[in-house]
Amino acid sequence: MSSPLFDRRHFLRRAGLGAAGLTLAGGFLRHARSMSPNDRINIGLIGVGGRGSALLGELLGLKGDNRQNLQVVGVCDVYERRVQNAARRSEGKAYADYRELIARPDVDAIVIATPDHWHARMTIDAMRAGKDVYCEKPMTLYWEEAKEVARVARETQRITQIGAGSASDDRYWQANRVLRDGGIGKVIWTQAGSFRNDTSGDWNWPIDADAGPDAAGEAHVDWKAWLGATPERPWSPGRFFRFRKYWDYSGGQATDLLYHTLSHLVIALGPEFPKRVTASGGNYVFTLENDDREVPDTFHVLIDYPTNHTVALVATQVNQQRVPEMIRGQKASMAFVRDPRREEEDQGYVEILPERPFADEIPARRLEPEPRDSHMENFLNGVRTRRECTLNAQTGYRVMVPIALSVKAYRENKVMLFDPEREELV
Repeated sequence: MSSPLFDRRHFLRRAGLGAAGLTLAGGFLRHARSMSPNDRINIGLIGVGGRGSALLGELLGLKGDNRQNLQVVGVCDVYERRVQNAARRSEGKAYADYRELIARPDVDAIVIATPDHWHARMTIDAMRAGKDVYCEKPMTLYWEEAKEVARVARETQRITQIGAGSASDDRYWQANRVLRDGGIGKVIWTQAGSFRNDTSGDWNWPIDADAGPDAAGEAHVDWKAWLGATPERPWSPGRFFRFRKYWDYSGGQATDLLYHTLSHLVIALGPEFPKRVTASGGNYVFTLENDDREVPDTFHVLIDYPTNHTVALVATQVNQQRVPEMIRGQKASMAFVRDPRREEEDQGYVEILPERPFADEIPARRLEPEPRDSHMENFLNGVRTRRECTLNAQTGYRVMVPIALSVKAYRENKVMLFDPEREELV
């Protein structure tokens, strides 16, 4: 359950870096080129599977609409077919080795959309190469990795954004202002979650039958590079195409879905380290008899904070009836209401619901969101202005600690105690 990132010798052996990798890392530049507000941002994209392809489409859309002066100059993936398709879409150069892409002196920013187990290593390497980084959620796979990413971000002064897009939803920034002003009294507990019901099994994405390490041409996959520092295994199409089902590469719903949920709640509540984390659940429908997944289809988390406040996160992939997202205070509750007239899940409004004993003190009201930059635009503007992003490395670290500890608590059947001052497990 500890991160393989810090077992340097093991990592080098598994990733096949060797002495050349050490030389490249040691030669990374500390600072990117200077940039004026009208300069083009040159972007390298690492990982062009499902999520990476979506981010590529978003970047090309921002460019096509003249909302951002940018160019995707390089794309990288260990799957030849994917990277060649992305190169054609972006008109950028294709790379199989991410280190070659981040070593380019004309690249200003790196976007990372790989499986979770590569996030920390690539983010750190890119920052040390003088690049700003947008890394898809989760920030990392293990909490120790997030601590190291946050440290390197401070050291290199790189702009960072963790890709949980709802952190740029104005509802949570409005909620933060209300909470800081004492608008619902003492905050007691928060409830939220993620709810799906896919009868074929969530994350059972299509498998390219002709892909593999022994395949020729565009079907070739560099399996050894994909595994990185994780345990060595023979080629597994299921693990490659459906990585979120396996502990080596993912924390399941915790790192995929609940990191997203907790990110925007942390924007509202304020970033804080936990003091205690517990988790429960199991595979109640998708058992080994009908699916080979290791991560649970039902997963619940309790996070206690030093400010005497608890966050309860519930998640299931086998029932889509939602638990209302709500922050409960002594004097009022704050409900994040989804607008049924809008298709986007993160669109809606905030309702302040007073408790009966305090109805004269706190009126019921409704807060409508104001327009804000999208999460990606917030990052690109940060690259230009050097202003911190909405979900930067320091805030993302505080989200990652309870998320990663919930996985550890579940897998070890233990209560996780954390020291917020020393930033260490007790």
